[in-house]
Amino acid sequence: MTMSTTTAVLRSEWIKIRSVRSVIGSLTAVFLATMAVTVLSFATVGQAEADNADADLVFGAFYALNFGQIAAISFGATAISSEYVNGALRMSLAAVPRRTLFYAVKMSLIGGTALAVGLVTSFSSFLVGQLFMGEYAIGLGEPGALRAAVGSGIYLALMTLLAAGLTVLFRSAVAVLSLLIPFILIVSFVVGDVAGSAADYLPDRAGQLVLHQHPEGSLGPWAGLAVTAAWAGAALLAGWWALRRRDA
Repeated sequence: MTMSTTTAVLRSEWIKIRSVRSVIGSLTAVFLATMAVTVLSFATVGQAEADNADADLVFGAFYALNFGQIAAISFGATAISSEYVNGALRMSLAAVPRRTLFYAVKMSLIGGTALAVGLVTSFSSFLVGQLFMGEYAIGLGEPGALRAAVGSGIYLALMTLLAAGLTVLFRSAVAVLSLLIPFILIVSFVVGDVAGSAADYLPDRAGQLVLHQHPEGSLGPWAGLAVTAAWAGAALLAGWWALRRRDA
């Protein structure tokens, strides 16, 4: 594998991301949805929520991440599912016969793009949200705040890769979105109420421990993010296995 070959594959995959409207739309929505919810929630109830004696101001500063992660999952799924439309995958593999190279480059680009957008989104939403907090405003120097800002960007990238790996496995963005979005919005909370500390090992709940100023439970903030990384890694491995074994 030469550097020129890898560069050529990177360039072609980047063109795909830029040119498919649904893909670039879901990527843009990571930032726009998070910022919109940040402004709306902090401008209306931000200070009232912070006035609670038990409030975790750091965790609350990243409330809008709950909506941004849905867009991140959609980006991961749609960036892959475009390969399964009108035989696009056959053409991609004809151009890049080495499936492991194709898969590694594609996932690296998807993950790297999601990380860049995730970090911009997390820092921007934190700083903008604090403009509405008055006496309750905190800065990045607040204990846990900088860690949460960096961690939330990494978390968004990991959830993107989780969705991308599963999409290769199932060959359907609809199937993956129908699985992950209800799981994160509903099932994870129900399981959390029933399973107790075992729920800390679910991908979303584990990763979001990094957002808490003082995380509680069996995992620390970075250990929780490592659990999410393990889920994403397992999905990527399953996707790689499926791509290697199946016909295009």
